[in-house]
Amino acid sequence: MTDDATIEDVREAFSLLDDWADKYRYLIELGRTLQPFPEDQRTQANKVLGCQSQVWLVATPEVTSDDGFVHFAFLADSDAHIVRGLVALVLLLANGKTAEELTSLDPRPFFAELGLDQHLSQGRTNGLLSMVGRVKAIASSTVA
Repeated sequence: MTDDATIEDVREAFSLLDDWADKYRYLIELGRTLQPFPEDQRTQANKVLGCQSQVWLVATPEVTSDDGFVHFAFLADSDAHIVRGLVALVLLLANGKTAEELTSLDPRPFFAELGLDQHLSQGRTNGLLSMVGRVKAIASSTVA
């Protein structure tokens, strides 16, 4: 993401917005903060299966000198505005984490806290979980 939005910023914004139309607009705005996704990475291999919309996700593992562990930087994009916002949420949860942290990532409490579990269609919920599953699969492949 290009701005400095944090999980706490998202929590605060969602708590201040009463109307779900406003929350969806906020999700769309979050999606607009995603870093540009390289056109040459919009391939079938980078597509997240299980999403109704098209979603692409790539990861770059990086060893940090601070702790010596591999941390991941993810880039992702979607062709749907609200889904791009959901992608931004997943990246907030995943970027900078180690493989071990990612393999145990459970975003459902965070999504429930925001009310997304009650306000997303089953298809979008499944797509969100597919994105997280892809993140975990990428992380698992580096610790195997």
